[in-house]
Amino acid sequence: MDLLLLILRWLTVLVGLLMAGGTAISMSRSPHWFIRGWDFPRVQITTLAAGSAGAYAVFFMNGAAWEWAFLAVCLATAAWQVYRIAPYLPFAPTTVAEADRPSEDTSLHLVASNVLQENDQFERWEEVVRTADPDVLLALEVDDRWDQFIAEALGEDYPHAVRYPQDNHYGMVLYSRLPLVDPNLRFIIEDDAPSIHTGVELPGGKRIYLHGVHPRPPEPLRNEDATARDAEVVVVGREIDAEERPTVIAGDFNDVAWSHTSELFLRVSQLLDPRKGRGFFNTFDARYPLVSWPLDHVFHSNDFKLTRLRLLPFVGSDHFPVSITLSYEPDAPAEQPEPAQRPEDVSEAQEKVERAAEENGAEVLENEGADPERETPAHPDLNAVASGAGNAAAEEAATPPQDGTAAARNP
Repeated sequence: MDLLLLILRWLTVLVGLLMAGGTAISMSRSPHWFIRGWDFPRVQITTLAAGSAGAYAVFFMNGAAWEWAFLAVCLATAAWQVYRIAPYLPFAPTTVAEADRPSEDTSLHLVASNVLQENDQFERWEEVVRTADPDVLLALEVDDRWDQFIAEALGEDYPHAVRYPQDNHYGMVLYSRLPLVDPNLRFIIEDDAPSIHTGVELPGGKRIYLHGVHPRPPEPLRNEDATARDAEVVVVGREIDAEERPTVIAGDFNDVAWSHTSELFLRVSQLLDPRKGRGFFNTFDARYPLVSWPLDHVFHSNDFKLTRLRLLPFVGSDHFPVSITLSYEPDAPAEQPEPAQRPEDVSEAQEKVERAAEENGAEVLENEGADPERETPAHPDLNAVASGAGNAAAEEAATPPQDGTAAARNP
């Protein structure tokens, strides 16, 4: 029994110190995957650090100086983590107000869903999406199987589409009941990680702008650091800020809402996060609630107020779909100030883009603010197939592509 207590005692100390060490590491600006990975489990770190302190104080405390230091370190760790996640707690202030006068003419109902490429629960996914009944659907990790299924299941009801299936977990499709205006498929940082950018015409005639993104995360075997991911969102964020128009961006960012990069993106883009003050809305991993965090985001300009935000039921994927209804209200900016940019944000954003250019090619710098279509044979210009019904290109694009090339429909 004494040996067991001794093991439990030092295991408690080990867990507490590990949480403190991970917290200290996460304060670094290094893009390495191991360091950036500590941004994710802040809720879990809080629980383990506070639990270690509490368990030690109750069962093992002898009053030694080092023990008091251990408790202080654990509690400081938990306090710091709570500080980082505090904006997303339900009692925190909201940054996006509830819609005053939602109207179908000025509303956008969007569902963003990472379907998980290997997922074969097609009908389950379709039932959830049809029940949600969005105006616009963004689906990620779409390969040829998923592309064909979605086209056959929803194509008739959602006549406007941009489609780029791939078998590398970065295929993407956008389906819309609302007309799309000048849709573009872009490869901002990496040639096999697309993003979709388009105008969307609301029922009342107001044009807003939608960006669908899915940057590749840092990982041990490929892309060992977060440079590509961070640079992609920074490039899009700077363009959004420069355009100054009603904007929504959605997708699997492969980053948590409370990371330094996500906060930098919001300040650079001047967009708002409707979850603040409303909860975490953890989307990944949908199969393991105890180790989940918010990776799928919908951010928007302060031209919108929130009508409804929720996670949809399990669809067989490792991500829950996100459903959001936004109300475009011209007077909203007066009530919802944009995030304040810091003096160092501009230089940090530029540093991230330049580092990505060094690692992925100088054309990264050329993509920003330019014609969004990269001149690569594998990535044809979508405008040629999105200009209207009746032409041969549009008819050809109406069938699901089988070779990974892009297709768009906008009859």
